[in-house]
Amino acid sequence: MTDKPSSRTRTEKHCDGVRLSGQVWRSGEMEDCVSAVRRWEDLETDILVKIFQSFDVFELTSGIAHVCSGWRLACCDPLLWKTLDLSMMKSNFIKIPSEPYVYVDDPSDKLLSRLLKISMSLSRGNITTLIFHFNLYVSDDQLTYTAERCPKLKRLVLPGWNRIKKTGICKAISCWKDLESLTMPSIANPPYFIEEIAKNCRNFRELKIMGPCDIFFASTLVAYLPKLKVLSLRCSMLLREALLMILEGLPQLEVLNISHCLLFDLSPSPTSKKILREIDPFIHEKASRLRRFLTCSQDTCVMCQRTKTDEGILRWYKYEEGLWKEDEVSSLAH
Repeated sequence: MTDKPSSRTRTEKHCDGVRLSGQVWRSGEMEDCVSAVRRWEDLETDILVKIFQSFDVFELTSGIAHVCSGWRLACCDPLLWKTLDLSMMKSNFIKIPSEPYVYVDDPSDKLLSRLLKISMSLSRGNITTLIFHFNLYVSDDQLTYTAERCPKLKRLVLPGWNRIKKTGICKAISCWKDLESLTMPSIANPPYFIEEIAKNCRNFRELKIMGPCDIFFASTLVAYLPKLKVLSLRCSMLLREALLMILEGLPQLEVLNISHCLLFDLSPSPTSKKILREIDPFIHEKASRLRRFLTCSQDTCVMCQRTKTDEGILRWYKYEEGLWKEDEVSSLAH
């Protein structure tokens, strides 16, 4: 009697990825094909990096770096960590009547700390752009921890400063010698901070202020940042006198954005202000030296209407998610 070749039924995938439910394998064939299957961990690093580039920061820090050494190597690639974008992450907070005027609950704070810790470990100091949501309230410890591990930072978007003290922000700025661009809120006492930028950040050239710019703030910019090239004050309250001070006192300024601003003029009464519906010819003459002078104060403009409704202090939380990230200056939008 002739022996029949041994066979077995297989319901797993063939090495070409096609399911062979019910098909018959000859002896030895299954072992040969299984050995030809490539495992995920055997993928080339550049292919893994390409895949991981489609992930957001929450996916990158979810644990995929622990799959194997090859995946961790790919997760640490500098291409994945040029930007740490937390613009979709908000603190779980309530407003309180005294400083810092917000209370962030403990689970929310711990989640941010964990994400920052993993991101700093994987990025290996390669982050050059760092973006925070305007309702993501970073603490002093979280900010300084991040600053010490991002020495190459060139651009910072940090609109919410409620929990950051003078010592914390100054320590962070001292770590960022290469800082070129900053988005910040309007603050009551700007000299200590702007002076810190002037001392530490020799290449600083670009500033966006999210909030009113008064004469004190304008004079601070003139005193400490005379080489400033780009300034955005969009969607805020702006005194005409402060605008003139900026135009006359920042000789290297190239781009000024006052789109959707509520422009005021000081009246003879110190307690009242006069809204200016149009920018007068004298301002236009002063601004003519600029490469770009961006303005918009039309009654039909939605953003101009919102700035007026909010009395020059735009309440971004009332509007479309992500609207706060827009800017007519492309390098300041994100």
